[in-house]
Amino acid sequence: MFENLSERLEKSFKILKGEGRISEINVAETIKDIRRALLDADVSYKVAKEFCDRVKAKAMGADVLTAVKPQQMMVKIVHDELAEFMGSEHSELNLKGSPAIVLVAGLNGSGKTTFCAKLALRLKSKAGMKVMLAACDTFRPAAADQLCTLGEQVGVPVYSSPSEKDPLKVAKAAIDKAKAEGIGVVIVDTAGRLVVDKELMDEISAMHSALNPSETLFVVDAMTGQDAVESAKAFNEAIDYDGVVLTKMDGDTRGGAALSIKAVTGKSIKFVSSGEKMETLDIFYPKRIADRILGMGDVVSLVEKAQEQYDEQQARMLKKKIARNEFTLSDFYDQLKQVQKMGNMKDIMGMLPGVGKALKDVDIPDDAFKSTEAIIQSMTPYEKEHPECLNGSRRSRIAKGSGTSIAEVNRLLKQFEQTRRMMKMAVNGTLQQRLKSLGKR
Repeated sequence: MFENLSERLEKSFKILKGEGRISEINVAETIKDIRRALLDADVSYKVAKEFCDRVKAKAMGADVLTAVKPQQMMVKIVHDELAEFMGSEHSELNLKGSPAIVLVAGLNGSGKTTFCAKLALRLKSKAGMKVMLAACDTFRPAAADQLCTLGEQVGVPVYSSPSEKDPLKVAKAAIDKAKAEGIGVVIVDTAGRLVVDKELMDEISAMHSALNPSETLFVVDAMTGQDAVESAKAFNEAIDYDGVVLTKMDGDTRGGAALSIKAVTGKSIKFVSSGEKMETLDIFYPKRIADRILGMGDVVSLVEKAQEQYDEQQARMLKKKIARNEFTLSDFYDQLKQVQKMGNMKDIMGMLPGVGKALKDVDIPDDAFKSTEAIIQSMTPYEKEHPECLNGSRRSRIAKGSGTSIAEVNRLLKQFEQTRRMMKMAVNGTLQQRLKSLGKR
């Protein structure tokens, strides 16, 4: 996500490197390059021009002429404007009513139905809400079946009526059932089309008027670039939705939709979705995205992802085991599974400052740890707890059982020992620092 734009912007800032001060000439050259970078990222010409005009006005302001180095100052100005263009602050969901109704709209293929399930899981697991999904896409064959499958996957009930072809009747029946069962949120999955047409707009407008949802979200495929912006504009004119959801952010997207939608529709992006896993739904934070675009990483989001997966009590117990040098291959395997739950490895690594650029041309497959898991799972419980017993014959058996080579088994064990040593040093170092601080008191 945004790799090409990040690279182009970095080259633009280099025009000011070594310059002693901001001038009209060097600013004009930089702005020209930034405009090209935005256009290459599939940002519309009108939005790119407005963005560059604002950056230029700030850069040439009298109050910044004698500020920090010109290159650093330009980075800050562009960062602030990027965040402002994408909405400045993140926008919360409005879940009022009993039940609260979330109407989800979008074109076919945008990932709308999958998003409904992801949102249901998020509200259920993070907010502790009782959620129901309503299968109101009566246009696309098997749409209700898909939602039922996803609902079962995330542990959320789905209301569907295969014989009923009126989506509004299905929605109202789902809401009545939710009221009777004390369910707090109903997420309504609506029909889409391959293109924006009158039939689709009339249908979604009628549902929006009749249901009066507390939150209406428009789902758009980020990979479609300016087409995404145009469809977002058309839907907004029809139903005046509350926010946008960008899906397929892990695909070959240049970022134009994320940078343009707020400027064109005036509506904030509320969520971004990447991958097919149900956990891969994140709140859209404009300032954090601006950080990532400019190569500053997104450590806050990385920490939040880690906190979601790690239990505080388990972390304390693990810390004690590490300090006593009792960290085992079973613990190593558990930590590996926790990391995998955080999402795509390339996206996670890209949240570290400077790492995103380094990984630009590196492919990190989702099954990168598959051989590691196979090796550990081929061990007996005793071997996992006592890795020092793994002699040559045991390693040979493990290699055969996991479909790997003895060299791969040896490599894993070496990595495990290095990890255990480093973790022990880190934990003991922290303890020593605390003891020193207590001694000073």
